[in-house]
Amino acid sequence: MNAYLTGLLAGLMALLAGCATNPSPTDSPNIILILTDDQTYDAVHALGNAEIQTPNIDRLVNGGTTFTHAYNMGAWGGAVCQASRAMIISGRTVWRANEFRQNWRKGDSLEMTWPKLMEQAGYETYMTGKWHVDAPAQKVFQHTAHIRAGMPKDHWNHGKQKALFDSLKQIGQTEKFLDLMPVGYSRPMSPEDQSWLPTDSAHGGFWKGGKHWSEVLKDDALEYLDSATTRDQPYFMYLAFNAPHDPRQAPQEYLDLYPLENISLPPSYMALNPDQDLIGCGPALRDEALAPFPRTEFAIKTHRREYYALITHMDEQIGKILDAIEASPEADNTYILFTADHGLAVGNHGLVGKQNLYDHSMRVPLMVKGPGVPAGAKIDAPVYLQDIVPTALELAGTEIPEFVEFQSLMPHIRDDQAPRREEIYGGYIGVQRMIQTEGYKLHWYPRAEKIMLFDTHADPYELTDLSGEPSQQARIVQMWELLRAQQEKLGDKLEMPAIEQLM
Repeated sequence: MNAYLTGLLAGLMALLAGCATNPSPTDSPNIILILTDDQTYDAVHALGNAEIQTPNIDRLVNGGTTFTHAYNMGAWGGAVCQASRAMIISGRTVWRANEFRQNWRKGDSLEMTWPKLMEQAGYETYMTGKWHVDAPAQKVFQHTAHIRAGMPKDHWNHGKQKALFDSLKQIGQTEKFLDLMPVGYSRPMSPEDQSWLPTDSAHGGFWKGGKHWSEVLKDDALEYLDSATTRDQPYFMYLAFNAPHDPRQAPQEYLDLYPLENISLPPSYMALNPDQDLIGCGPALRDEALAPFPRTEFAIKTHRREYYALITHMDEQIGKILDAIEASPEADNTYILFTADHGLAVGNHGLVGKQNLYDHSMRVPLMVKGPGVPAGAKIDAPVYLQDIVPTALELAGTEIPEFVEFQSLMPHIRDDQAPRREEIYGGYIGVQRMIQTEGYKLHWYPRAEKIMLFDTHADPYELTDLSGEPSQQARIVQMWELLRAQQEKLGDKLEMPAIEQLM
């Protein structure tokens, strides 16, 4: 064979190899993210909660692979969803995402966002629902519909609440704070308290505009899916429900599914968290002011009933989206990623919100469904929910940029013996830190000058603090140094004292 033919053959082989590793856009799978807001890991029937009805989310559990220990990394402010979504869109860990989002405010670095990376890989990108990210959605996605704020604007926000609390604090009358909260807060006080009802459209919220926002998102998704069947280009859909964030409003038929007498108190229910003010979770925090202080069994069961009803209503909308995907000619070439931006306490540990580092508020459901993904599998490897970003990029057949700090889930899906993270880190502003490794979880509360240690295998609801046990002192020292190492790695600038000061 002469040199010309040899070179031609080598070039052809290289071209074929390139095609094998870098599929053309028409060969690339469609990728759909379904993102919920405030949905804790056990608010799914198929994951062990017998009280809640989620037949369509169960379809994802049964038809795909579930990561049973997926976590949000924390937040720099009370809007934990904002931090979580900034990490999702930027691919950066919590403190660096906080720094990086300042670029978006100046209109910079938009090309480094997850949707833009998908677009660069040949995808048409689409978004509807909750955004709550500093980058303009219309500049990040090619197509958008019904972009929603972090929460309904007519529902009282944290800024107004803090201003009221601070003004009362200046005159020494904070005890009047809950009495001055608007309708929808510090409720229900008793079974006779009908001041705010989740079915009343006069309250606005999810009812603003005439149709429940979860139904609007479903309609948007179905419209786009129908139009996408006429195009050859693969698509990336970002479907972000505001539900089940408060105000937890759902039609009466969904509330009727949950008689109050059938609702259980959460495993770690308590009337008051003894450290609530020192960990930033007292009445001045908007989420915590939703229910009365001290918590009552009636109030917590009511909130959980409304939480479940809103999730079941959302689940029905998800079911219609799944039906459309399965009926699509591209069904066998579509991946679905399902997760939430963080969890929610809803009565656990005397708390109602998500501004804490217990599993109920950090840990979320996370499922992957699609071609080659085992059905009904469960993987207990510790992961971050933001690992969906490099997962999608890998599925798209494109390179994962170095600035993406999270890890693809696909190695775990392909091989249950794949290397695992050794630890999970969590941080909430300057008042809470957490490190979890080898089945143990260490909480640190700087203002309270307190640590807590839990055996998460034997005590998954974090009820029994082991930090005073002599047999655990060496473990605490080891985990403290691991937390220090993670702080340095992740850019966490909170100063840590010597552990001996806390033991």
